[in-house]
Amino acid sequence: MKEDVFNTILDNTETGSFNMQFDTDKEVHELTEISDLSKKGYQFLKEDKILEAVDCFNKILAIDEYNNYALVGMGDAIRKRGAFREAVVFYQRCLVHHPGNNYALFGLADCYKALNQYHKAIEIWEQYLLHDGKNITVLTRVADAYRKVKDFRHSREIYLKVLDMEASNPYAIIGLGHLHYDFKEYREALFYWEKMLQPGITPNKVDIRVLTSIGNCHRKLKTFESGIPLFEQALERDPYNFYALFGLADCYRGLNQAAYSLEYWNRILKQDPRNKVILTRAGDAYRALGDYDLAVENYERALNIEFDTYAVLGLALVDKARGNYATAIESLRRITQQDAKNYRLYLELADCLIKLGDKTQAIAVLENFQHQGLRNTVIMEQLDMLRNERL
Repeated sequence: MKEDVFNTILDNTETGSFNMQFDTDKEVHELTEISDLSKKGYQFLKEDKILEAVDCFNKILAIDEYNNYALVGMGDAIRKRGAFREAVVFYQRCLVHHPGNNYALFGLADCYKALNQYHKAIEIWEQYLLHDGKNITVLTRVADAYRKVKDFRHSREIYLKVLDMEASNPYAIIGLGHLHYDFKEYREALFYWEKMLQPGITPNKVDIRVLTSIGNCHRKLKTFESGIPLFEQALERDPYNFYALFGLADCYRGLNQAAYSLEYWNRILKQDPRNKVILTRAGDAYRALGDYDLAVENYERALNIEFDTYAVLGLALVDKARGNYATAIESLRRITQQDAKNYRLYLELADCLIKLGDKTQAIAVLENFQHQGLRNTVIMEQLDMLRNERL
């Protein structure tokens, strides 16, 4: 019996079939090991156990350096850690050896998007769409990328294609809102974003960013009263939301309700006491309420952070309100040189000169604005009025 077995082994060795069987067994073992490691690696990815996932994929690559599952898995793991440039290397390596791998294309495009390389992202996603042209997730990503590179036509075209496929797709609806908003088409943006408030579009509560986006459209359209309820809804859900607080403050500012706007400016300043823009806005509100000391305090706090034209303007307007016209004129002349196209500075400077009885100089200031080739209706009306008074 032993002799028969020995003779069989000897015969197989001489013909090479024993080695072939041995190699086949080894390959089967390796394939089984790769399969098990791959399953574990992707399970670790789902659980956000990145280091464990990387360890599994590295073990696979030690066995098969061009394994597509491991290369994509490594790309996904590294991408999850935010190392997008490093992730690109693994996706590209996969595509060299496995052209058209959808998962590698998807990951690579997402990396380019994260790196703000939108043209490259579009190119990769379009390769993906050659294999899967009706993938809504990819289509919306392509539309988003076209929006980022200011290609209105292609972006809108793809968003609308998605809506033809899925009429209530929230990503396409929100994307169209952003697209029109970016191009200052605020009414069209409202048309899409308000769809998100309709029942059935979102299974849960509408995203707070949609509420603030609709509110911002109303701010831009100066329909402030319509914007207030949207920002209030957002604030009910997140009492510290910057965009909701800013939106409410700015709407009340637009309605000339300084006391209400001040409440929200100050709530922002509790969170961010060194925000010079908000400090200047709070100063404006105090000035509108006649509290000049607190107005000055806020303007000076803003200027202690960094030079700000509007903080200097605010201080000049306080001086003007207090009758310190010469001081106001000095400040206004200085910032007019630095912000030569800001028509409001010329109007305030001219008005201070008028208060001192120097209409000739006031006219010269307004004419200086026009000599720069600038046109402004308010400046022209003021000039006409002063010239007629002088006749």
